[in-house]
Amino acid sequence: MCGITGWVSFDRDLTRHQADLDAMSATMACRGPDAKGSWLDRHAALGHRRLAVIDIKGGTQPMSVRTDDGTVTITYSGEAYNFTELRGELRRRGHQFRTRSDTEVVLRGYLEWGEAVAERLNGMYAFAIWDTRVEKLVMIRDRMGIKPFYLSPTSDGVLFGSEPKAILVNPLADRAVDLDGLRELFNFTKTPGQAVWCGMREVLPGTVVTVDRAGIREHRYWTLQTRTHTDDQQTSITTVRSLLDDIVARQLVADVPRCALLSGGLDSSMLTALAAAQLGGHGEQVRSFAVDFVGQTETFTPDDQRATPDTPYAHEVATHVGSRHQDIVLDHSTLADPAVRRAVVTARDLPGGLGDMDASLYLLFKAIRGHSTVALSGEGADEVFGGYRWFHQPEVQAADTFPWIAAYLAAPRIQASDPLNADLTAALDLPSYIRDRYANAVAEVEPAENETEHERRMRVICYLHLTRFVRILLDRKDRMSMAVGLEVRVPFCDHRLVEYVYNTPWSLKTFDGREKSLLRAAATDLLPSSALQRVKSPYPSTQDPLYASALQQQAKELLSKPEDPVFELVNRRWVDNAAAQRDPATMPPEVRHGIERTLNLSTWLDIYRPQLRLP
Repeated sequence: MCGITGWVSFDRDLTRHQADLDAMSATMACRGPDAKGSWLDRHAALGHRRLAVIDIKGGTQPMSVRTDDGTVTITYSGEAYNFTELRGELRRRGHQFRTRSDTEVVLRGYLEWGEAVAERLNGMYAFAIWDTRVEKLVMIRDRMGIKPFYLSPTSDGVLFGSEPKAILVNPLADRAVDLDGLRELFNFTKTPGQAVWCGMREVLPGTVVTVDRAGIREHRYWTLQTRTHTDDQQTSITTVRSLLDDIVARQLVADVPRCALLSGGLDSSMLTALAAAQLGGHGEQVRSFAVDFVGQTETFTPDDQRATPDTPYAHEVATHVGSRHQDIVLDHSTLADPAVRRAVVTARDLPGGLGDMDASLYLLFKAIRGHSTVALSGEGADEVFGGYRWFHQPEVQAADTFPWIAAYLAAPRIQASDPLNADLTAALDLPSYIRDRYANAVAEVEPAENETEHERRMRVICYLHLTRFVRILLDRKDRMSMAVGLEVRVPFCDHRLVEYVYNTPWSLKTFDGREKSLLRAAATDLLPSSALQRVKSPYPSTQDPLYASALQQQAKELLSKPEDPVFELVNRRWVDNAAAQRDPATMPPEVRHGIERTLNLSTWLDIYRPQLRLP
C-alpha cells in the first residue's frame, strides 16, 4: 500500500534537501513499515515508505527506468489489480521487466502511454512520476478516491504526500486553518479537493495533475457519467455477480496473508463467501475478523440505527462459508484510552471523525495486523446499491440538502447539543456553507433521457453518496488501517461496478421493495437466509455506560486546564454541563458525541498546534 511524498522546486537544488525529504517520509512510517527509500534530482525529490504486498524482494521504491533521453522515476502507493494483463501487453510492445511488481507495470505503462496510463488502470492508487526528459511531475489518483493524495503549491513548484502530515513537516508548509477549513471540519460533508489546511488541497479523484515550469495543470480522466441502462432485471443481477466474482479474484492477489472483515451484514458476508470459495479452490481457508464489545451481544439494546448485534450473524456466516473466524472484543477502557485517541487523531490529521467508532476500527485493524497484511472490506456497497435507511425515507428524498444530513435533522433529538462557542458558530454559518456545497454537487449530475422526476431525484441522491459521502468513509478506512500497516481493499468501489449500478434505474435497484435488491439477488446462492434478509445495521458503537463515564472524567480533567486552546472553539459551560450529567447510561448520543469531539479537538490542537485564523 505504502506512503508517498515529494517536493518539486525549480529554483532550488533539492539534492541539498535530503534531510527535509527524510522528515517528510518519516511522518508516514506507519504506512510503510517494511522499507524506506528516496530519490533526489536537482529539481525533484521523491520519498517512499513501503508496505510490501506484491513482489516482496523486487518492488522497492522509488523505482527508476533509464531511457536514451533521461530517467523516469515513480513513487507509488496502492494496487493496480489488472497489472498482469498490462504487463503482457507491454511485453508485446517490447518492454522488458526486472520485477514482478505492479509498480514497474505502472512506470513502464507511463513510458508507453504517457499520462493516459491512468485510463488503463483498474485499482486504488496514488502515485507521482518525475520525468527528467521534460522536467515534469505527473500525479495521478484513482477514480473513486480510495487512496489519499494531497498537494500544496509553492512559489516555484509543489509539495505532495499521501497524508497532510508529510507536507506539514516541510518548512515551506503553512500550518494554519481558516474559517473555510473549520467549516469543512465541522460539517459532515466531503467537498472534493478541500483539505482543511490553508494552501493545501486534495488531488481530485480520477485526476491527473502535472507540474512543470509553466505551472500546475490538471485534467479529469474519469467522472461518474450518466449512461442508458438497457439490461433487464435478470441480466443486471447476473452482471453484478459476474463483476463481483472478477473483482474479488483480482483483489485477492497478494504475496502476504489475506483476510476478510465480516460483520454479518449482506455486504461483508458476500465478500467473505466469494473469498472463501476462491481461496478454497486453491486449498486455502479464508480468515475473517469482526469487532465486538465486552458484554454487548448479551445486553444489546435496539435503537433507531441498529436493530440487532453483529456477532451472531457473523458467526453464522463464518460457519456457513467455512472461514477461520475471530472476534476482536474491546472493553470501554481501551476505547476511551487517551493514547488510542491520540493515535487516531494523528492518523487522520484532523479531529473530526466518529468517536468510539474510529477508535474501535483502529483497534480492530491493529489486532488484524498481527495475522494478515491485506483485508477485504464491504465499504462502499451501501453507496453503490442504495443500502442506507435514509435512501428510502420520503422526507429525506424530498429534502433540499445532503441526504445524510437530512436524515440526522429528521431524527428525534433528545437534546439540542452544540459544543462550539456561539461566536464561532455564527462565524462559520454552516447552513449556508452546506447549502452552497449541496448546490454545487447537484449541478454536476447529468440526468438521463426520459427519466421520471423520482428517478432523477434518486440519481442525484446516489451521485451525492458516490462522490461525497463514500469519500468520508474511504478516508477513515484508509487512515485507520494504514496507521497500523494494514492494506484494506474495497471491492465494491471498483469503478466498473460503480458505473454499472449507478446507471441502473432506482426501480431496478429496489425491485423487491427493499434496499440493495440487486446485491441480495446476486448473493442468493452464497449466504444463509439470516445474512440475506438482515436489515442494514451500521458499523457498531459501544453501548457500555462505562465508556460514557470515562469520557466525562476526561472532560472534567480538561476543564481543570483553563488555558487549553480548545476553549477558543468550544463552550466551557457546555462541557461542564455534559461532564456533570449524573447517569451516563441515559446520556443522549449527541452529548456523548460532543464530548468525544471536544476531546479530539483538544488532542489535535496539542499534536499539530495549527494557527487558527479566526475573525
